Amino acid sequence: MKVLVTGHRGYIGPHLVKLLKEAGHRVVGVDIGYFDDCHWEPLPEADKEIHADFRSLSERDLDGLDCICHLAAISNDPMGELDEKLTYDTNRDGSIELARRAKKAGVPRFLFSGSCSVYGKGETLDLDESARFNPVSAYAVSKVETEKNVAPLADSNFSPAFLRNATAYGYSPNLRIDLVANNLLACAIARGDIRIMSDGSPWRPLIHCKDIARAFVQFAGAPRETIHNQAVNIGANDQNYQVRDVGDAVQHLVPGAKIVYTGEVGPDPRNYRVNFDKLCAMFPGFRLEYNLQTGLDELLEKYREHHFTLKDFEGDQFVRLRALKKRLQRKTS
Repeated sequence: MKVLVTGHRGYIGPHLVKLLKEAGHRVVGVDIGYFDDCHWEPLPEADKEIHADFRSLSERDLDGLDCICHLAAISNDPMGELDEKLTYDTNRDGSIELARRAKKAGVPRFLFSGSCSVYGKGETLDLDESARFNPVSAYAVSKVETEKNVAPLADSNFSPAFLRNATAYGYSPNLRIDLVANNLLACAIARGDIRIMSDGSPWRPLIHCKDIARAFVQFAGAPRETIHNQAVNIGANDQNYQVRDVGDAVQHLVPGAKIVYTGEVGPDPRNYRVNFDKLCAMFPGFRLEYNLQTGLDELLEKYREHHFTLKDFEGDQFVRLRALKKRLQRKTS
């Protein structure tokens, strides 16, 4: 297959490019380059590299593709709050228009990188795909509204699917430390403490970034009738954790680091424990390659290999909000 990956030079994209190529697919990557300076290891190259905003892609650019894996987004809650208009223009409006152009160009499969954050302030535990949306950030709202607007485009020739990913963590050649598990481990290594800014009680489903990429490969090659116009939670039931559990797992790896509950953000409204039975039913042979323990083990080894320091922890390279602010300041100066 010929597969387009948007945001292929981000956090998940390098894993996806590598896995798709290993599976024998031809990969076209498109990335605007917001975070080109953030990688700490060489990124795998797509067969064709397009340095551009995915919103600039025309129907002609999309002609001949078999599948689009749409990862590109302004990618977390704080970045969404930095500039809500940029978030909605990119994540919602850009994604909906990309899907429309893909349909017109005859692309048969469109895989959207959604998020379990659409459940936001979860009203119950073990939320499945029928649970009510309750987003609490511009990022999460953008994911909800994209789903709602792309789903009606589905027909016999155009098959979208919506992968509602659990909270990502783990090693990537383009590292991020602004994700809860990565951040707490980085804090322990760099500062010698584990700073939890809430009371540690909120639930989060966690998934290694490579396992998200593996799910996209699974969906890309699945029979059409299995995935057609489906929203699917991506993760595993045994990988739901309270934030305090993540802190405990980090302390187990870095015993000298003390857990500190700062409480500086007050009660965290994002609290969702998620059910992943649908994914297991759709793909009985698909299992996550990582659990929190093995994912943190690997990441700790990488932090030590790269001599991760306080300067790295407090710098711009591995925190998307800081990197984006820096780039936006350059554009306006």
